[in-house]
Amino acid sequence: MKEEGKIYLIPVGDVEKEILDYLAAKILCVFPYHVQIKEALSKPHYAYNKRRNQYCADLILKKLKQENLEKENKILGIIDLDAYTPSLNFVFGEASLDGKVALIALPRLSQKFYRLLENNELYYERAVKEAVHELGHTFGMNHCKNPRCVMHFSNSLSDTNFKKKEFCKDCRKNFPFRLL
Repeated sequence: MKEEGKIYLIPVGDVEKEILDYLAAKILCVFPYHVQIKEALSKPHYAYNKRRNQYCADLILKKLKQENLEKENKILGIIDLDAYTPSLNFVFGEASLDGKVALIALPRLSQKFYRLLENNELYYERAVKEAVHELGHTFGMNHCKNPRCVMHFSNSLSDTNFKKKEFCKDCRKNFPFRLL
């Protein structure tokens, strides 16, 4: 495997070590990058919207962009807080298209958010899909029309459940480097 650069996983606020380790291992299986978990940033009080009782993903991305990295490196911020953007009621994740920073928000990927029986296997699978999807954006990938492709937009949790963890044939062909 040729390492192109590094993907840094940066927890923002409190995030369980188990999910960070799991994401690091799974991301390493997809991208030819070294994956490293960095020290957590503090809880993003600056991004909290009291009226919505959510955190603005745009503001958290802006903060993550301030991390000093070499050009080829990527950051995946991970929050265990409910997030939104001004144009959407909530987000599972957000990224800078063809940039270096992405973010995933874990709460709505968990069964317990919906007061359903916990299922860690399903939760971890959803988190991987969203992490790979958002990192795909940082490599310049747009949303895919194929509902089974990891780059398909998830408008709901059922969309996330339906899509695979992998890029479809067309997306793999258009990726800027050879995927693992």
